[in-house]
Amino acid sequence: MTRKATTVRLPEDLADTAEVVARARGVSVNQVILDALQAEVDRVRQDEEFMTLLHTLVERDKEILDRLAE
Repeated sequence: MTRKATTVRLPEDLADTAEVVARARGVSVNQVILDALQAEVDRVRQDEEFMTLLHTLVERDKEILDRLAE
């Protein structure tokens, strides 16, 4: 899988907590962040209200792009 680097700025207390969680799990802080982000993506996929809003926004963006392409 191709990886993309990004920078995440965490409040110091959250960063410290993530480091403790990572050490306790025997994984990197990067893995803790990946796991948390994947859990959030999975959660919103199951959220019907969010998905409806997402489809509305995508359709609106598509209409705007279609107008720009004319």
